[in-house]
Order: sequence, then structure tokens, then C-alpha cells
Amino acid sequence: MNWLDRQSFLGARSERRLAEVTVGLVGVGGGNSHVAQQLAHVGIGNFVLVDEDRISLTNLNRLIGGTWWYVLKRTVKVEIMKRMIKAINPKARVEIHREKWQLVGDALKRCDVIVGGLDNVRGKDELDAFCRRFLIPFIDQGMDVHKLEVGHGHLVAGQVVLSQPGSPCLRCMGVVTDEALAEEARKYGAAGGRPQVVWSNGVLASLAVGLVVQMVTPWNRRARAGAYLSYDGNSGVVTEAERFRRMASASCPHYPQAAVGDMSFDVRKLAAGDTKAEHPPSWWMRAISERVRKWMTGS
Repeated sequence: MNWLDRQSFLGARSERRLAEVTVGLVGVGGGNSHVAQQLAHVGIGNFVLVDEDRISLTNLNRLIGGTWWYVLKRTVKVEIMKRMIKAINPKARVEIHREKWQLVGDALKRCDVIVGGLDNVRGKDELDAFCRRFLIPFIDQGMDVHKLEVGHGHLVAGQVVLSQPGSPCLRCMGVVTDEALAEEARKYGAAGGRPQVVWSNGVLASLAVGLVVQMVTPWNRRARAGAYLSYDGNSGVVTEAERFRRMASASCPHYPQAAVGDMSFDVRKLAAGDTKAEHPPSWWMRAISERVRKWMTGS
């Protein structure tokens, strides 16, 4: 018996396909710690983990894999996630980077899908732009707690958004706005973190993992160009946002179709046989070509 037999409905070649896929996780605290755990269980074979932080006591209410021992040792979060993934699937290849994601672009370019766990609007906007340029599907998760009227408590709410060429971007869908960016800039450096709880992060992460699996295996014949799944934690209901339904067939005005590729890549150096020139491996170029073909043909 194979450890993945009970998900054979994903397709006859799904085990091999999942083992070949590379998923990038940008920010591994909170929601992406759930994503790392679930993707390891489902059989994803390659991970690129990026987070510059160490675990702290305040992470224990939401960091899957976090323990008191790690807090005492001040272990970096990407190392915690790597140990957890390898404990689930020893064959998984896990690449970790303890630095800002903007400094590891070459590693992230190799990913088939990137899942964001960033809690700032500027970072979401920049990561969406990066993924658009390199034709990489980007899944963003966002969660917040809103104070209701006096006597009505709080609303736990969040969303999971799939952004890629051919679908609305985060700006189109209102996740990133000029007003939110300006407000964030005004509060830059302010103390205190946004409320986070483990169960709502888990719901959003499961939705994100479902989108990843749906993109890379044939279990669901419905092709998704994009998605905006809205979660109401008070009622426990997940719905497709009306804004996305209205915009799903519209072209994105923020990212031109021609604005793709690595502007620093010089094909002339390859043609001249420059062995010192940095360039993508052949398998990565084939993957990019396939992304372009699917994007241009709509298949």
C-alpha cells in the first residue's frame, strides 16, 4: 500500500506530478505554517521557504509546528517548517531562505506556484507584481478581526485570492488599494500586530491548498483563471466574492500582457557560449514556455 493511495482520485499520475511540483511559501508564520503541513501531507515534493523571522512566544497561538522548545532555542521559522515537512515526507526537497523574499528572486522564479503569507499590503502588491512578471500563479491569504458595534463582539473574516495572468490582480479585486497603501505608510513602524487565530488561518490555508492541488492535478475539470474566496468566520461560510464574479472575464489594466520575463536575462551571452552567464536551467525554461503557451491559448 502506498501512503497516497487514499487520494488516488486526484488522477492516475497525480503522485508523480505532486512530487515534481515546486511550491514557494513567502512568509511561513500563521497561515502558511498550515499550508506547509498540508502540502507535505498531500505529497508536494519541492518547497522554497522564505521568512527572515525567528519564533517567539507570541507565535505559539498560531504557528503550526511551533513548540516551547523552539521558543526557548529561538529557532528560525523556516527551519521549523523544514523539519516538519521532512518529518512527514523524508523525500521532500526543502530549500530555506532566512531573508527578505525580494533578495531570493532567483529561487522563487523556479516555483510552479507561490503562496503568500504576508500581512502587509505593500508586500502583497510587490509579490503579485513579481509573480505576474514570471507567469507564476500567486495565492494570497488575508485574515483580520473587526470590532463590531457595541455589544456585538467581533467579526473574524478573511479571503484567499488566486492571481495570475488572464485573471484580475490583487489591485483589480480591491485587496491592494492606494488608500490602504497610504494608510499603511502612515502607520509604518507602529508597535503591535494584527489579531491572528489558528482556526481561521487553518480554514484559509486549506482553501489555498485546495487551489494548489486543483491547478496541478486533474481531479477537478473546472479550470480556474483566478479566484476570490471570502470567509466569514462568525457564520462559518465561504463564498466566491461578488466582485470577482463581476470582473472574472475583464482584462487586468495594471499588468500589460507584454510585461513578462527577466529583464536582466541576456540571450546573446548564451549564444556566444558564455559559461559564466547566469541563466535558468533548461527544465525551468521548458516550464516557462508551457506557462506562456497555456496563457496565450487559454488552455
